[in-house]
Amino acid sequence: MRTYTVLMNVTLSIDEQLVTRARKKADALGKSLNQLIRDYLQKLAGGDDPEQSIQEFKHLSGRGHSRGWRFDRNEIHERP
Repeated sequence: MRTYTVLMNVTLSIDEQLVTRARKKADALGKSLNQLIRDYLQKLAGGDDPEQSIQEFKHLSGRGHSRGWRFDRNEIHERP
C-alpha cells in the first residue's frame, strides 16, 4: 500500500501590512510565512499527531472528582 501526499496551493487576499507583520513574526520564529500558516491550519483542523493527542489526554485527565461515586452497570442502562 502506498500513501501519497497531495499539496494544494491556496490564494488568500490579505492586507500588505498584515503580511509584513506576519513575515517578521515568522522570521523571529525561524519559519517561513508559508510554514507558519500551514502550522496554524494544521492546529485549527486538528492533526493526527499521536504525541499531541497523548499530551492533551494527559492534560485533561484526572481533573474531576467523583466524590466516591462509581458507575453502576444497571443504573447506566436503566430506562426512565
